[in-house]
Amino acid sequence: MAIGDSHYDGDRDSTAGEAAGDEVEARVGWQHTLAQIKRDTTARWGLYIVATVLFVAVYAFVDSNLSTLTLGLLSDFTFAKLIPIFDHPTRIPPPGVGTQHMPPYFPLAEQSWNPLPAGGTLDHPLGTDHTGRDYFTRIVYGTQVSVFVGLISTFIGLSGGTIVGAVAGYYGGRVDDTLMRLVETIYAIPPLILIIVFTVFVGGANIWYAVLGVGIAFVPVFARIIRSRVLSIREMDYIEAARAAGVKDRHIIMRHVVPNSFAPVLVYATLQIGVTILIVAGLSFLGYGAQPPTPDWGQMLQIAHGYMHSNIWLSIWPGLAIMITIMGFNLFGDGLQDALDPRIDD
Repeated sequence: MAIGDSHYDGDRDSTAGEAAGDEVEARVGWQHTLAQIKRDTTARWGLYIVATVLFVAVYAFVDSNLSTLTLGLLSDFTFAKLIPIFDHPTRIPPPGVGTQHMPPYFPLAEQSWNPLPAGGTLDHPLGTDHTGRDYFTRIVYGTQVSVFVGLISTFIGLSGGTIVGAVAGYYGGRVDDTLMRLVETIYAIPPLILIIVFTVFVGGANIWYAVLGVGIAFVPVFARIIRSRVLSIREMDYIEAARAAGVKDRHIIMRHVVPNSFAPVLVYATLQIGVTILIVAGLSFLGYGAQPPTPDWGQMLQIAHGYMHSNIWLSIWPGLAIMITIMGFNLFGDGLQDALDPRIDD
């Protein structure tokens, strides 16, 4: 074989190797993950639902806290007034609109009178509740409580579980035994009972105590997932090389161990948001979550159960909102799992 031919073959092999490397590089990273999600119909619909719910939650939060966010400059303005079917969640129709509504000046001596919720009208598409408040508006404004509570609780569980699991898996030995026995003790207690006991012990029925309790209850789940990944990653060559180079343990954990263990945890966190929303709604239904007059889907279900025979739609709408939100996060989580799984080819 001629020297020129050998040189040509070497260049061709080098080019092929670079192309293969580019192909491998193209199959990882957020761009590849996003492309996979776009091609997955289930994940795409889940993303649409999640994006819509997040938009409504942000809208409700900004509108409810506009005075605080603008330092009082727009205290008398509300976005809801610009949209006919929206109105403030505490609105009570003026006197004379209907005999089923309780006027704001109703005498205290006659508060035992129990008004019936009104059905849907052009002014109130989903009707009104037992105090005459617009039901559609309360569903919309209840989104911020359910979604933000779900996100914050999941973030607390994810952060705490990542720290505990990464430290336990990386160091092993007594550190691993001590942390995991504590985690297993918490894991053995039913989450709902643990959350209620924690809420009552800390300070009683309060939505923020419930958020913290839910986050703590799910620390063990995330810790077990991250630990199982760290146990295999800590034996990798690049981890040994970092140790030999004198890199501190905390830097190895934060820069190498946790990022390379995070994919399954991220998928589970997405799925866990829906579970958290359902649990917090259950807490509000039992009276340990959001308190009146804050609009919350679980609290609305609790009030609606007294009107199941006469006005069943009072239960349908908040229940449907919870179902659609949870379904969106579950669909998106399933699609994200497929996108992050290297075993699944295009």
